[in-house]
Amino acid sequence: MALLKVTSQSTIFKDRPGTSYPLGATVTRDGVNFAIYSKRADYMELLLFESDESPLPYATYSLSPEKNKTSTYWHIFLEGAKPNQVYAWRAYGPYEPWNGLYFDGDKVLIDPYSRGIVGWQHYSREAAIKEGDNCPASLRSVVLDCESYDWEDDRKPSIPYSRTVIYEMHVGGFTRHETSGVLPEQRGTFAALIEKLPYLKALGVTTLELMPVQAFDKSDAPHGMTNYWGYSPISFFAPYIGYSSVKTAAGALDEFRDMVKACHRMGMEVILDVVYNHTTENDHNGPTLCFKGLDNLTYYTIDDTNYSYKNFSGCGNTLRGEHPIVGKLIIDALRFWVADMHVDGFRFDLGSILSRDIFGNPQDRPPVLWAIESDSILASAKLILEAWDPAGLYQVGWFVTRANRFSEWNGPFRDDVRRFVKGDRNSVRALAHRISASGDIYGEAGGDRDPNRSINFVTCHDGFTMNDLVSYNHKHNLANGEDNRDGADENFSWNCGVEGATRDSTVEALRLRQIKNLFTILMFAQGTPMILMGDEARRSTGGNNNPYCQDNELNWLDWSLSSRNEELIEFVGNLISLSQNFGLHRQERVLPVVATGRTLDNNLTTLTWHGVNLNEPDFGEDSHSLAFEIADKQSNKYLYAVFNAFWNPLEFTLPPLPDGEHWHKLIDTAKMHPEDIVAPKSSKALQTASIIVESRSSIILTNTNCFAITREEALARKAPNQKSARDRRITWTTMKRPSLPQ
Repeated sequence: MALLKVTSQSTIFKDRPGTSYPLGATVTRDGVNFAIYSKRADYMELLLFESDESPLPYATYSLSPEKNKTSTYWHIFLEGAKPNQVYAWRAYGPYEPWNGLYFDGDKVLIDPYSRGIVGWQHYSREAAIKEGDNCPASLRSVVLDCESYDWEDDRKPSIPYSRTVIYEMHVGGFTRHETSGVLPEQRGTFAALIEKLPYLKALGVTTLELMPVQAFDKSDAPHGMTNYWGYSPISFFAPYIGYSSVKTAAGALDEFRDMVKACHRMGMEVILDVVYNHTTENDHNGPTLCFKGLDNLTYYTIDDTNYSYKNFSGCGNTLRGEHPIVGKLIIDALRFWVADMHVDGFRFDLGSILSRDIFGNPQDRPPVLWAIESDSILASAKLILEAWDPAGLYQVGWFVTRANRFSEWNGPFRDDVRRFVKGDRNSVRALAHRISASGDIYGEAGGDRDPNRSINFVTCHDGFTMNDLVSYNHKHNLANGEDNRDGADENFSWNCGVEGATRDSTVEALRLRQIKNLFTILMFAQGTPMILMGDEARRSTGGNNNPYCQDNELNWLDWSLSSRNEELIEFVGNLISLSQNFGLHRQERVLPVVATGRTLDNNLTTLTWHGVNLNEPDFGEDSHSLAFEIADKQSNKYLYAVFNAFWNPLEFTLPPLPDGEHWHKLIDTAKMHPEDIVAPKSSKALQTASIIVESRSSIILTNTNCFAITREEALARKAPNQKSARDRRITWTTMKRPSLPQ
């Protein structure tokens, strides 16, 4: 038996040595098995608490290496222990920072594998940093039974990339504003998100990409501020209790699953933004909460000369993904979210860090990434990589050639589309590449690569919102307390003549047109589009392009914007519907580019570039316009698009169509609502051989036969569990965003 110290009259459990697997706290019929990794600890203590608010443990079990250690794993079984038992660990060993060792028996440590983290009411980050016992102000783990949830008839939608529209969102900020219309006690929670799913469904979103929802330290921020974004993880398994309306670990677990189940019932996917590049423990000046106190040399990349932390993440430390123990932790966490929580995929924050070896050098075959790629449990999951890191590693284009399943955030798409719409010189050729699946990055021929594995975006959480992109020339980050030094300096933005908010109707009209141009290019480029939360309603952060520490109305979605920008929301919704139903530009292979005069193979869908004259694209430095035609002669479907970023109108010659076919204008961003986008059946046939495209505007034309789809095509487009437009009472002409409770 382990040495036991008792400080109260609470139930004391008889202990057995237990087993080294599974890691974490595992509930059985007879009790709970606790297992944890620590290669270098001299001995370990398991602490039991009466509740998450208890200042001190009521029982402490001392584990000996002779009885409670197998290889590098410590373990103990407590007979009669049950779910909801609050526990934590202490690890004893040498405290030698000069050798990379930070064992400190005064510090209470959470279990890396725990499914629930509690103790937030009394938690002090400062107590975990300074010397002395931090038990009264510590975070703790809690035993949870993850097998009892009733998933009913839950089925994953399994939406192909070619049909995917991603909506990147912050769970808290989505409904925390008082205008959200949800109950005050539910604002900013998974439960509130469920209430808003009809809005997202009506907009045309297929996939929610949630910014970090695993437990993070919100106090990891400048003094007096809050870590709002959540890129400061403390656990890779436990949902963040702050996003649950039920403030218990079990409640957070179930409420998250309720949200996933509700999304699946509406035919929508859930993707998690996961942070496996660093933790909230920061560098040697940071707190000791978990990994640092358990086995610092295992979990973090350490300089082998002075044992300082290598900081490829820009956040003080770098998680050592190449180590087998850390790699196993990451894989086990991903499996948990897929198998037990039913999520549909992941976006890997600063994913390039996971390709670095122990010395920080990028590897051709990173073990953890290849393990993720080949894992059978993860086979159904979408895998999206942010293929760069703050230390200068930029790998956009690498992983789709070396790992078939990973998609990538296409950073050049963001920058080049912004530059073109802004009106920068020498931007047209780059735009052509971005529209045609970024062949200059991923390979012109494409090979077996699905071009939709390029995740196209104009804005994301990191940087300006769409509204601010057309409203500010410079970042305005003073509120972050870093003298405006933080955040990107180059945003490729243009304020349309006035810096910030304005009542000038001419400037506002131009800004609205520019936003429509950006959305139109995004939705009609080959690849998978991603939209930032609130861009469809002109959400603004006041020009702050790095509001990571602003948990306030600056970041929260003001739902009154929906009534003020109803016409833009309807434009975006109809744009998504149009691009989804059209589909020629969203194929699962790269569209071949046809040279002038070449005979087309009737079995190919082809892409041809034009300028103001047919077959004469202008890729010169001073060009500001581009036209392209997509033709599928087999199905007799054609699309013609023009993007004019010039400050004067231009006349474009229209490509010829087969006899009996005519061009129909579906989108014209120079028009006012509702003429900016019209239903195919409502569009009149053009009788001219050319078309005038107004300054800084976009048009989309299709032929008469374009929207005549077969029954097989219609069935292929319908995702599992997804009701038809008629069932949802949403049609082209009646599509309205759900009105907001006032």
